[in-house]
Amino acid sequence: MKPETLNLKQNIKTSIVGGAGYTAGELLRILINHPHVEITSIFSTSNAGNPVSKVHDDLLGETDLIFSDEIDAESDVVFLCLGHGKSTEFLAKNKYSETTKIIDLSNDFRLAPNQNFENRNFVYGLPELNKEQIISAQNIANPGCFATAIQLAILPLAEKNLIKNDIHINAVTGSTGAGQSLSETTHFSWRNNNVSFYKEFSHQHEAEIYQSIHQLENSFDHKIYFLPMRGDFTRGILAGIYVKSDLTEKEANEIYKNYYKNHPFTIVSETEIALKQVVNTNKCLLQIQKHDDVLLITSIIDNLTKGASGQAIQNMNLMFGWEENLGLNLKPVGF
Repeated sequence: MKPETLNLKQNIKTSIVGGAGYTAGELLRILINHPHVEITSIFSTSNAGNPVSKVHDDLLGETDLIFSDEIDAESDVVFLCLGHGKSTEFLAKNKYSETTKIIDLSNDFRLAPNQNFENRNFVYGLPELNKEQIISAQNIANPGCFATAIQLAILPLAEKNLIKNDIHINAVTGSTGAGQSLSETTHFSWRNNNVSFYKEFSHQHEAEIYQSIHQLENSFDHKIYFLPMRGDFTRGILAGIYVKSDLTEKEANEIYKNYYKNHPFTIVSETEIALKQVVNTNKCLLQIQKHDDVLLITSIIDNLTKGASGQAIQNMNLMFGWEENLGLNLKPVGF
């Protein structure tokens, strides 16, 4: 069901909660240039009264918006950019209009057991999987960044019931994936010229990946072996996903290109791909190779855009009946 499309000359009132973090900064960078968005509230108790550009200094000269300690209860759409576990707490204490759409960027509502909260039902917001549900949704649980990159590499196989073996994943993310709060492993002296595994075979995004595979391939009963890595760069995810398969490389490319033919941000490349091609964009690039009996799918995204804020705006566009790529035609920094 397609929502009633707003008059395209009419702006929607948009609020951001948790306005000081990386995802909020990326939302602001994109939304201030979105043709149909009016940002009416940027909620941050620790920064109330301060100019947004004091925290997000890349926006100096771009906006004169000010942080607030009051919510706009009549917003058309609210983006929740809070720490994991905090969105549930915030929504329990702060009430919005029944017509207000909520897009949550935490992990609070991503998994089926947690997708109903009070009177709100959350749809898992991966457009390449749930586009029709997103179009008619009132509330969205935005996917995790690793989960986005990995699922986009797997969905076409699951849709054809072609995953008959364990899935192995090796993926590296930039330091912004850990959020803005400082820790030992995000400190420059530790991160620079360094790389490490973490949460080996136990990363929280695995549950999202299992959930989406089972949505398409209910009979999947194999293991996912995921090795996440911290990289010595700031943004982006490079993931290598490999699984035994009888498909030829040509057959796999045809399956993937057919699956993504109506999804503007996911592109299947037959030539080598590299991280700089997607940084600062809402794109996911995929490349498929066949080595003996193993199918290798390389997936690259920007963890802050397609892995977070860009995908949230993509979901907003779908929810309001606009073109999916509205405001998201972003160019990568190639050099």
